[in-house]
Amino acid sequence: MAKGRLYGVGVGPGDPELLTLKALRLLRSCPVVAYQSAEDKTSIARSIVSEYLPGNQIEVLYHLPRALDPQAAQPIYDRVVTPIAEHLAAGRDVAVLCEGDPLFYGSFMYVFTRLSDQYETEIVPGVSCAMGCASALSVPLSYRDDIFTVLPATLPAEVLETQLSNTDAAAIVKLRRHFAKVRDVLQKLNMTSRAHYIERGTMATQKIIPLQQVDPEQVPYFAMILVPSQSKL
Repeated sequence: MAKGRLYGVGVGPGDPELLTLKALRLLRSCPVVAYQSAEDKTSIARSIVSEYLPGNQIEVLYHLPRALDPQAAQPIYDRVVTPIAEHLAAGRDVAVLCEGDPLFYGSFMYVFTRLSDQYETEIVPGVSCAMGCASALSVPLSYRDDIFTVLPATLPAEVLETQLSNTDAAAIVKLRRHFAKVRDVLQKLNMTSRAHYIERGTMATQKIIPLQQVDPEQVPYFAMILVPSQSKL
């Protein structure tokens, strides 16, 4: 029996109309659709594309732990992908949904690293969170020879400071409980006037809030700070 094909499908940052035509075709044609969520929440990836699903597919929900120790999480990740592997082994193609782009901080990479050497795999790129948020903010990020840097807010303050000091433009992701630290670094570097804060960019629940008005205790997972270039055309 021929093995199924694994697809990593980027569904974009939240607006269902930002889906690519290729992603739409696979969503409608693959017999199995898989997606992840936190254990106590619905899947964001599925909610983005729910209106496009035909309703006759097998759906696989899996949970990826947000463990502080990546090594301790490895056996859990191995178990999580087992249902996907079983469908592929049975000859069924599987479309694994991923918010944003599958290979840009994407949850699909945990599946990819475990199954792509066993099953034919294709990646369908999606609009990344950084690009989606820049469009929602109408902020030109970079010009000509500008250096654009993506920084996880989880980095130590001194690392964020060094990186921000040596780039022309930046997107700071994974804010949540690290917002206050990032805000303090931006203040130290006199960058707060350039910084733009956005929650759930391109989603129906999108919010754009002045940086100084953000409550650090209310920052969601899907939040970002963009620091655009100061270059001018």
